[in-house]
Amino acid sequence: MKMTKPILAKRIFWDVDFEKIDYDKKYKFVIERTFERGDIDDIRQVRRYYGDEKVIEALVTARYLFDETIEFCSGLFDIPKEKFRCYILKQLNPIPSLY
Repeated sequence: MKMTKPILAKRIFWDVDFEKIDYDKKYKFVIERTFERGDIDDIRQVRRYYGDEKVIEALVTARYLFDETIEFCSGLFDIPKEKFRCYILKQLNPIPSLY
């Protein structure tokens, strides 16, 4: 049984042709962008469509997520932030302070 594609806010994908998004081939992009820019309803849609296992895999292997997104996902899925690739990359390449 094939799930119907998620109903997401167009504002999340302002920089791409929303109607041409391939939800299966570009699942990592859709998941990352939804968790970064979407609201709770968008996140629920993505979790329903992909399932938590695929969502977690995409988020844990993402090259970049906002700090707030890492914290949210860490709490939501009960995964230490140290397991997120993007968290490790940020620790290895800290942004120098301006002060």
